[in-house]
Amino acid sequence: MAITKAHPAPPATAARRLVVDVASQTLRVMEGASVAAEFPVSTSRFGLGCEEGSFRTPTGRFIVHDKIGQGAPAWTVFRARERTGEMAAPGGAEDLVLTRILTLDGLDPENANTLGRLVYIHGTNQEQLIGTPASHGCIRLRNDDMVLLHDMVPAGTRVEIPPPPPAAPGTSA
Repeated sequence: MAITKAHPAPPATAARRLVVDVASQTLRVMEGASVAAEFPVSTSRFGLGCEEGSFRTPTGRFIVHDKIGQGAPAWTVFRARERTGEMAAPGGAEDLVLTRILTLDGLDPENANTLGRLVYIHGTNQEQLIGTPASHGCIRLRNDDMVLLHDMVPAGTRVEIPPPPPAAPGTSA
């Protein structure tokens, strides 16, 4: 049997984990079975999927691979995971990566390309769209929420993005 992933799953003893609920557009910081914090998010407007170039939010098990932006002011613009020196304004047509970045590394064979797809958890200039599927695959948070989340989780934190349950027979998805 071939090994399809170089990264082991984090130990089951890790108490803190992130759970993204696509149906409710929320991210929960879990401590065991308890919700330590909850933030509204925006996942992909293109739906769910792990395909390269799909602009979809991947599902499955992940870890926070890297934390970027510690100490940067809220609304700081990042390109290629580097500070540009620019500060964003709310709104605008461009989908900017702002404030902080949590890079995600997929742990399942189907989402093993997530790090290479550059799917992150990050702040956004499109705060008015938080709570609706509107991103290009990333999980976007309000900038103040992103600062809080970044401070709450270390690299290596487990992240779960479960697929939505199948539609009941006789209903439309």
